[in-house]
Amino acid sequence: MSELAKPVLPGTAGSDYERYLRTEELLALQKTAGEWVHRDELLFQSVHQTSEIWLKLAWNEVEEAARLVGDDDIPAALRLLRRANDCFKLVTLALDMLEHMSPWEYTEVRKVLGHGSGFDSPGFKELRRVGKLLGEQFRAAYERAGLSLVEVYTQGREHEDLYNLAEQCIELDERVTVWRVRHFKVVQRTIGGDVIGTQGTPVEVMGRLIHHSFFPELWDVRNELTQMNLPE
Repeated sequence: MSELAKPVLPGTAGSDYERYLRTEELLALQKTAGEWVHRDELLFQSVHQTSEIWLKLAWNEVEEAARLVGDDDIPAALRLLRRANDCFKLVTLALDMLEHMSPWEYTEVRKVLGHGSGFDSPGFKELRRVGKLLGEQFRAAYERAGLSLVEVYTQGREHEDLYNLAEQCIELDERVTVWRVRHFKVVQRTIGGDVIGTQGTPVEVMGRLIHHSFFPELWDVRNELTQMNLPE
């Protein structure tokens, strides 16, 4: 083995690739074949565990973006928000994998989930927290500029950074909503829409939550802009 092929990072794995990515620990986080009640448990765990990793990246980027907005470094915040928004494209796409499970065979997997529910996702809990923080910092930013939210749009070419920040915020809102809609439809397709979830919550409640918005004022301002420009 050449010197460059020998691992130099701390750890016991056979390569620096494995040591840096902690693949031994990562790949041990899923149930083994001997522990499965159904082989689709590997599919189910893979989708949800990787989604939590992407959600972790997303909320960390949103949190840092909020801090940057507070420091009036909007261009740097925009870069991180674009990254966070792309995270939601990936977690939404990952849900396609769950539709490879038979609804009948999933009932076997469901028996070993205990009271586990997507409502307890640590990634989404953190996103709710940092989403509120981002909204507060965005509002403070356009108020520091002496603008109303309507003016952020009507004077958007004079305040490109603020306009683009508004659009990245509503993009985040939309991406999260699309993810939640997709999740609801996967659940409905798998277990039905008129049943009770693993925490005793009706599936229809999940459907109602898709209307939640992090930045409702960004949706409302569109009504104002349209009304302002209607012919009398």
